[in-house]
Amino acid sequence: MMMKRMTIVVLVGVLSCLAWAVPSEILVDLRLDETSYVVGERVRGVVEVRNMGATPLSVGYSNSTDRVLVEVYRASDRYQVDRSGNKPFVSPFRVKSNEGLKLELFLGDHYDFTSQGRFLARPVLVHNGMRYEGLYRAFDIVPGMPVATAVQMFSNRPGLNRVFNLLHWSRRGTEHLFLKAHDEGTADSRWATVDIGPMMRVTKPTISIMTGGEVIVLHRNGPDSFCRSEFWSLPNALDFRTRQMVRDPRTAGQQSVQEMYQQSGGVKPTSHPWWKFW
Repeated sequence: MMMKRMTIVVLVGVLSCLAWAVPSEILVDLRLDETSYVVGERVRGVVEVRNMGATPLSVGYSNSTDRVLVEVYRASDRYQVDRSGNKPFVSPFRVKSNEGLKLELFLGDHYDFTSQGRFLARPVLVHNGMRYEGLYRAFDIVPGMPVATAVQMFSNRPGLNRVFNLLHWSRRGTEHLFLKAHDEGTADSRWATVDIGPMMRVTKPTISIMTGGEVIVLHRNGPDSFCRSEFWSLPNALDFRTRQMVRDPRTAGQQSVQEMYQQSGGVKPTSHPWWKFW
């Protein structure tokens, strides 16, 4: 009797190991661009789907129940964060058998990341009523370090104030400058925080608001250059427009002289009779 029980236990263990050894017919993975994001960033990522099954995948179409989602949890207590809205995470797609696909998504469009802390994101693909889960990906929501502030008021929208904050934070070992904006007054809302690019803390960045709605951010991005970023800020929109590299005015003159010297082949020496040196 004892031997029979031991045989049953061994068989259960072997079956369990075989179940774990059987590869999944569908693999889903999530890769995030960064390990930390400033409050308000859209948190861009890429979902990869690989279909090793016999039936094709069809996500986002009216005649299919397949869907892709990303679940987000607080790392501290594994509490699942509620989604804001029900719009799909990715555009509709189909994947045939033995094929794969990568899709862009933005977690900040689906979750409210105004609170700081560490989060875990897990991709899930539902196919034929079964869940296929990917690995957890950890990332931090950070406040950013304040640099400058400006307030925009609109003549055609009394009571609406748009507050701009320049923040900096280290990203991949380099200091980056961020533009964060939110509305106060008649319509409180937050706009997506924008990574303007690498910066050097030698010169303090500036932000200027023009009467036509242009918002100009100027910051040093190199030893001899500045980056000029222009946004258009209207009551119902905030859009990035252009980015230009501007030479440092303190070194531009010296640099132009050096370029002219090189193009001309240098200054050739002249010889004078000894009696003319007086």
